[in-house]
Amino acid sequence: MQRVPSRLSLAVACLFSLAVAGCATTSKKEQQPNNKKISIHPNPYPSTYKPIDGQPTFITNVTILTGSGEKIEKGSIYFADGKIVALGANIEQPADVRVIDGSGKWVTPGIIDTHSHLGVYPNPSTRSHSDGNEMVNPVTAGVWAEHAVWPQDPGFGRALAGGVTSMQILPGSANLFGGRSVVLKNVPNRTMQDMKFPDAPHGLKMACGENPKRVYGEKGGPMTRMGNVAGYRQAWSDAQDYIAKWERYEKEFDEGKNPKPPKRDLKLETLAGVLKGDILVHMHCYRADEMTTMMDVMKEFNYKIGTFHHAVESYKIADKLKQNNVCSAMWADWWGFKMEAYDGIRENISLVHQAGACAIVHSDSDLGIQRLNQEAAKAWSDGNRAGINISQAEAWQWLSANPAKALGIYAQTGSLEAGKNADVVLWSGDPFSTYTQAEKVYVDGGLAYDRANPEQWPVSDFELGQVGEGDKK
Repeated sequence: MQRVPSRLSLAVACLFSLAVAGCATTSKKEQQPNNKKISIHPNPYPSTYKPIDGQPTFITNVTILTGSGEKIEKGSIYFADGKIVALGANIEQPADVRVIDGSGKWVTPGIIDTHSHLGVYPNPSTRSHSDGNEMVNPVTAGVWAEHAVWPQDPGFGRALAGGVTSMQILPGSANLFGGRSVVLKNVPNRTMQDMKFPDAPHGLKMACGENPKRVYGEKGGPMTRMGNVAGYRQAWSDAQDYIAKWERYEKEFDEGKNPKPPKRDLKLETLAGVLKGDILVHMHCYRADEMTTMMDVMKEFNYKIGTFHHAVESYKIADKLKQNNVCSAMWADWWGFKMEAYDGIRENISLVHQAGACAIVHSDSDLGIQRLNQEAAKAWSDGNRAGINISQAEAWQWLSANPAKALGIYAQTGSLEAGKNADVVLWSGDPFSTYTQAEKVYVDGGLAYDRANPEQWPVSDFELGQVGEGDKK
């Protein structure tokens, strides 16, 4: 008598045969990616900046400071189509160009401020406009200053009248890691992206010293400088792990496997960008010992500090700054307003320059940004009085070439050279004089500011009907 297999035994046999026959096929199938490779867009908010219209312009009979250390007497500069075409003492005047006789006047590159909070701490200064510090955690590297920039800030127009053609907008200094910065062209517009400097690298704002420990000392820490350093080191360590996870995912995907991508973390994404060399570090730091400690941390985690900001004690370690190729963005004479600023001296900038390190004059002020040429003049004259002989041509590097290098935009701007953006300022006289004014300011060859034509001055929507004292609108 033949036995009829039960339904259960048939099912088991079927499953067994399928497993044997299809095991290799299933395994092979599992190894094939069934979705697209996940990647993170490095620039999700690209610039929409468009230069203002300009006309070919030839400025002649002027004293030219090139921004890279040279001075040209009785020179001329020619720019067209947004670019510098030629400059020198004996260049030929082209036909069909606007000619400006600049007898007695000076020409320089546009000023670049590496440390501004315009737009994130705009005027009028009210709590509702205060968007520069995300004071909720010592590490807020995931926030971006560009998402808080208010283009209606009247400060942009005031800075333009002072010859400022580009600037870096930074988060504040309350946190160990304050967030990403953004570089803007100073052509006031409707949106941040319409002002955003095309392809300028992002920066990361960091802060050491009193600010983080003061803000977080009673909020869970850090409350000491050693707590600050532990916070940096832990954050960088976490970022290394984050990079390793993404590298493992990409490797397994490329091998034909079907890995699960890591969970995206905006904070660690920014820190990873620094470790990969894509994001530049700008660090608020005053004391020489702390700057040295931070360069040690930099070496431990193999990243680059581009610039120490404020840096009132840079003169004490100028040789170390040069060795590590780290810039110092400094004030001419701010010091003593808190303990870590106590040991500042007026010769700071000149001493850093004399040592061969990268010296920058910055503002960190909506008022100081309007006369950065005078701030540089103070630092230059203080150095000269101390016997540090620096020419005006060399000193202008503090306002244009060195800031451009620190922001990663020197290939485009920061000096007057053929092929670079025509970011040009025509001054009424020697720009190291208190009495000199910016007469014309060109950004990418377009006349962005003309002192002789008030009707052309940029006016913020916020200012309409609200004329400030001393203004003419």
